[in-house]
Amino acid sequence: MTWNGNISFWYRQTGVPSRRDPLTGPVAADVCIVGAGFTGLWTAYYLKKADPGLDIVVLEREFAGYGASGRNAGWLSAKIAGSPATYAEKRGRQSVLALQRAMNATVDEVIAVAGAEGIDADVVKSGYLSVAYRPAQLPRLRAAHEKSRYWGNEDEVLLSGREVRDRIDVAGALGGVHNPHCARVHPAKLVQGLARAVAALGVRIHESTPVTRIAPGRAETPFGTVRAHRVLRATEGFTTDLHGERRTWLPMNSSMVVTEPLPDAAWKAIGWDGHELLSDLTHAYTYAQRTADGRIAIGGRGVPYRFGSHVDQDGRTSPKTVRALRDTLNRLLPATAGARIDHAWSGVLAVPRDWCASVSFDRATGLGWAGGYVGHGVAATNLAGRTLRDLVLERDTELTRLPWTGHRTRSWEPEPARWLGVHGMYAAYRAADRSEAARRTTTAPIARLADRISGR
Repeated sequence: MTWNGNISFWYRQTGVPSRRDPLTGPVAADVCIVGAGFTGLWTAYYLKKADPGLDIVVLEREFAGYGASGRNAGWLSAKIAGSPATYAEKRGRQSVLALQRAMNATVDEVIAVAGAEGIDADVVKSGYLSVAYRPAQLPRLRAAHEKSRYWGNEDEVLLSGREVRDRIDVAGALGGVHNPHCARVHPAKLVQGLARAVAALGVRIHESTPVTRIAPGRAETPFGTVRAHRVLRATEGFTTDLHGERRTWLPMNSSMVVTEPLPDAAWKAIGWDGHELLSDLTHAYTYAQRTADGRIAIGGRGVPYRFGSHVDQDGRTSPKTVRALRDTLNRLLPATAGARIDHAWSGVLAVPRDWCASVSFDRATGLGWAGGYVGHGVAATNLAGRTLRDLVLERDTELTRLPWTGHRTRSWEPEPARWLGVHGMYAAYRAADRSEAARRTTTAPIARLADRISGR
């Protein structure tokens, strides 16, 4: 039987945690953080470490790690959460190179904190492989590699098809790139371990406490108002549910499936002994990991967006999406053809209108936020948390000078333009992929149309 929804497979492994007490009335604090995912928890962690005397309250509608932090693909990746070119337009290339260096160091920072706090999150730092397996994908692979090196990834290596297959036997692999700045993690183990570490520092975490409105000096809930000089929004894909934030970020849906544990014969055929993270060069790309217990978890966009920015709560995924992800897995790794799909789930990530994440704090109002990671948040949230720490504590540091600090973008269009745009974009990307599969030719004009629709 394939489990569907129930938050994610990761919580099926660990068990859903018991909830901490909700807020029971109005309280005051020095800092109030709204959202107990990676962004909110890392911010609380670093603030409390920097100033143990701070009284910090974290408010969470469900439980810590309920959203994307506990549902993602487990890529602790140094990929910049946004467009380097867009950041460079305002702040210059050198600022983007500084951001890339900071992201590279962040992967090691998360691993170090997990070790120091005794968080066993199945971490293996082996980088990621991005693989081309159709002729039309090779020019994109080479162009992406050249751009990546230009924007600071000088240690990313271009691989031949044979070199790819020596690592992971991807069917028809023609080439690939390997980037060393990525680690596999178990998302639920990492976020739950971080929540325990934050609580142990003396931060008050109130779960089952929805916030309905954020304003200078306060966060409003049905159980009372938290008054604080500094109020930080860390709600990522659920930001749309807050008063006045409907068009701030678009909640993009992403889906995953995971196989049963594969037999030794399958792993002998596949390889993957290095546990690298894996993605492909399709336009509607997929991403995967080899889990610690010998499964393959693979994800893609599925149904990308629901009208009116509605967010599915339990993570249930359509049968069509499950079939599509299974077929993609079987295409990439034929040795998985007989493997059962054990669990399917989905979650939401936040997409700003220009597809670039931001970290901001307004000293005049005491309001701050971080997010819009466009699917690259497992590591970026840590860097964002440290940046918010420095902004709140009014420190002028290398982090506060990074190009995503204070970055602003316009709001998303109202409906139905929003729905039509997102679905039109992914329809174009999928059409490009189908065309490449059928004709083995370039589909650059179709892909450029999708890019124009998205604004990227």
